[in-house]
Amino acid sequence: MFQKYKSVIAYLFWGVVTTIINIGVFMIWIYFGGNYQVGNVVAWILTVLVAYFSNKFWVFGSSYQGLKATISEMLSFFFFRGITLIMDIVITYVGISLLNWDSFLVKVLDNIFVVISNYVFSKLYIFKQK
Repeated sequence: MFQKYKSVIAYLFWGVVTTIINIGVFMIWIYFGGNYQVGNVVAWILTVLVAYFSNKFWVFGSSYQGLKATISEMLSFFFFRGITLIMDIVITYVGISLLNWDSFLVKVLDNIFVVISNYVFSKLYIFKQK
């Protein structure tokens, strides 16, 4: 049973780790008076770096296939994470600026949506089995 759901369990674990990093950096940025959208992008950059390596090695077990294939895989990863960054920016803008909701609550809800989207993109497009 574990083998069947190994990648999902690993993704959930690393998803929690990257979510903590993302929300933590975001909230620290806001705490020190930074603009929430700039903090969102800074948090995204750090989170994506951690996510790429954890997803590559521990979640989807993607092996090194040479420099060209690795660069292609990394560019694909960053491209799809860029799509979810746009979702992230829109969700935080609507939640914080338009609805005037608590920034922490918005970021938590936002991360749920983004983590699920990232899993789908990673499983279907980035680290798909060759």
